[in-house]
Amino acid sequence: MDIQAYRFKEGTVLGELPTNEEIDDPKDTLRQLVDEFSDAQERLYADARQSLLLIFQGMDGAGKDSTIKKVTSGVNPQGFQVTGFKKPTHLELDHNYLWRCWRAVPERGRIGVFNRSHYEEVLVVRVHPGILDNRSLPDRVFGDDFWSRRFADINNFEAHLHHNGTRIIKFFLNVSKEEQKRRMIRRLDTPEKWWKFNPGDVEERAFWDDYMRCYQWALEATSTQHAPWYVIPADNKPAMRVIVARIIVDLLQGMDINFPAPDPDQVSRFDWARATLENETD
Repeated sequence: MDIQAYRFKEGTVLGELPTNEEIDDPKDTLRQLVDEFSDAQERLYADARQSLLLIFQGMDGAGKDSTIKKVTSGVNPQGFQVTGFKKPTHLELDHNYLWRCWRAVPERGRIGVFNRSHYEEVLVVRVHPGILDNRSLPDRVFGDDFWSRRFADINNFEAHLHHNGTRIIKFFLNVSKEEQKRRMIRRLDTPEKWWKFNPGDVEERAFWDDYMRCYQWALEATSTQHAPWYVIPADNKPAMRVIVARIIVDLLQGMDINFPAPDPDQVSRFDWARATLENETD
């Protein structure tokens, strides 16, 4: 699999990218990748010098929740955390829009997952700029310069994280409007999934083209060398999960992470420890 084929590059047009892909034996392949992910995560945790931040964005029904669940199923919970970003709270609105994301950045040795993220502030807020009317911002003019500054803020935020040891991968799960409709109807047909259904998501379908334009602008402005965007075909969930897992594993395996060498003073006592344990009589 050529993971670079999914990387957002200059000149990429989202509307021209496929939303569906087939992969042979996706379940077995994912199982193998989850094992590799688990092994790499253990080294990252033990090494404790770097961290990894995975950012998932996509339209409602794109499969963010299930992909996070399946791909991270073998990761040690001690070294892993997921943060979902919903409508900002009053406390969060009293700070700058990156504040709540700063608080969720993974510590060294850990993997952090953002289910939605700071990008909501240049996506849903840009589609619905009236949201900004109720925020106490010093700038009350929300033209192109406003959004350009936000893109600059985001790039600087992610560059700072990278320079301080946090590697970043950003996934846009590219679901088609037709597949989103099918998934919404399936939720309505399944009472156990009604808790996940929000009628407002149906209303948002009327803004589909606006969202695609905002995603295009956001990816163009913020897909950088240190924090790249990957556009993943999302109509086929098993294949999508394999692609996401492959990208994560390749990055982790390319990082300089190793089990730390034990302290020489401790090693010098290993023979004593072994003899003591083997000679115990109780």
